[in-house]
Amino acid sequence: MLRHEFQPGRLVAGFFVSVAGVIYAGDAGGAWETPWFVVIPVVTGGLCLAAVAGLVGRGIRRHRRSSRPGSGSGSASGSGPGSGSTASPDPEPHPRSRS
Repeated sequence: MLRHEFQPGRLVAGFFVSVAGVIYAGDAGGAWETPWFVVIPVVTGGLCLAAVAGLVGRGIRRHRRSSRPGSGSGSASGSGPGSGSTASPDPEPHPRSRS
């Protein structure tokens, strides 16, 4: 069993920030010459890809939660207070809602 949810956005962001660190470490170690502005598109592109991966992962998680058996409208657990049911409307509006 997993101890926490897998978050692909954080994985992608961490990978691209690590790549930026390797680029600067190689430059500092004398392995290659890297202009200072090269890391900006690497990190920016990585953060954009991380956002996309996070949104896709969130969409997949929501889809899986909503498609589980027992989570439909026929469930008895969805009929309690605060469940969004409109069976008994308030006869009077809230006092602060009057102008």
